[in-house]
Amino acid sequence: MEFSIRDARQEDMGQVLRLIQELALFEKEPEQVEVTEEDLVRDGFGPKKMFHCFVAEQADKVVGIALIYPRYSTWKGPIVHLEDLIVSKEMRGSGLGTALLDEVVKYGHRLGVRRISWEVLDWNDPAIDFYEKKGADVKRDWDVVHLNETGIRTYIENLEESSI
Repeated sequence: MEFSIRDARQEDMGQVLRLIQELALFEKEPEQVEVTEEDLVRDGFGPKKMFHCFVAEQADKVVGIALIYPRYSTWKGPIVHLEDLIVSKEMRGSGLGTALLDEVVKYGHRLGVRRISWEVLDWNDPAIDFYEKKGADVKRDWDVVHLNETGIRTYIENLEESSI
């Protein structure tokens, strides 16, 4: 299975969104995808570029992505966060995941970052095995913390109430 990897373009964002939705279905949370194609175009290619994306292409179809963005670690300094590495179901086992991860690591190396970080679901054993074989240190003693939109609103409301 031949494929090529390149930087994403605006016109790829519809296919990128399709892969994001495929991942959400795999992770048993398809209703959680709120981002739109327009959001991806604005946030990836607008005046305030918020992410960089690599796409894997086969026969003019996007069959994999790696979406990353810069972060700053108080311990390490500049780092890159890999938000998602997605390989379409039909391309799993083809070497595409390795090729995408290779691009992310080369990109981080060119930027001079001190760490590349990402999360993986604790039940996704194939992904955990893949990352560990690549030399990644899967931290099992950390919990991921999110504050969603409702939580943010509630937090702000509680702040406002406590300042009265």
